[in-house]
Amino acid sequence: MIPAVPVRRTADAWLNRYRPVRAPRLRLVCFPHAGGAAGVFRRWTEELPPDVELVAVQYPGRQERFDEPCVEDMTTLADRITDALTSVLDRPVALFGHSMGAAVAYEVTRRLEARRLARPVHLFVSGAVSPLEPRQRRDLHLRDDDGMVEGLTELGGMDEAVLADAELLRLVLPCVRADLRLIETYRPAHLPSLATPVTAYTGTADAHVPREGAAAWRDLTSAEFNLRVFPGGHFYLIGQEPEVVGDVCTRLALR
Repeated sequence: MIPAVPVRRTADAWLNRYRPVRAPRLRLVCFPHAGGAAGVFRRWTEELPPDVELVAVQYPGRQERFDEPCVEDMTTLADRITDALTSVLDRPVALFGHSMGAAVAYEVTRRLEARRLARPVHLFVSGAVSPLEPRQRRDLHLRDDDGMVEGLTELGGMDEAVLADAELLRLVLPCVRADLRLIETYRPAHLPSLATPVTAYTGTADAHVPREGAAAWRDLTSAEFNLRVFPGGHFYLIGQEPEVVGDVCTRLALR
């Protein structure tokens, strides 16, 4: 999905704020899926309380950062995002990541804890098996363009408008491939348990993230863990923003 370019963003290229809040009681930092952009979370601002600020992470190589090289390894990406987040840690933060974004959000959370920059009030991991689980071999980043698009289409992660525009598709595919290389080669040597509460979300029809794989995130936190299953496939959250954001708000005691 390639959402519209945002109309308002922070001075920091990594962080987009579509509805800036002067003195938020909490910031919800959201991490997109592989090939995704910050704008995928834009509609969430309509569902959040007015005193909660959404901060959507914009990876390089897409939308207004199109001319920047993509980051192809997790360590570099998580380090740079953690550095960027220091500008918004004057308020409590919660992190939400979907698919690849779930792994990135976990890595950023553990950096925030390890550097004693902040302890997020909550980590939401969506559409992702725990890194502790045996990894299924995924080779989408090694396929040719047609094979990669076919695999992504099966997951439901390709916008039909992009698929119908050969020129746009040509421009987007390098970024998608870089993200897939990052997550498909992600093999963390060290997986410390977090002090942050974790909630895992998955879809009932997501063949790549079975319930038990999502539930395994419980072993990566010493705090409270919860699991919620929504109807739908890997991209269950698209079209169910009120339900997903409502559950996030409930768990954060924002309502």
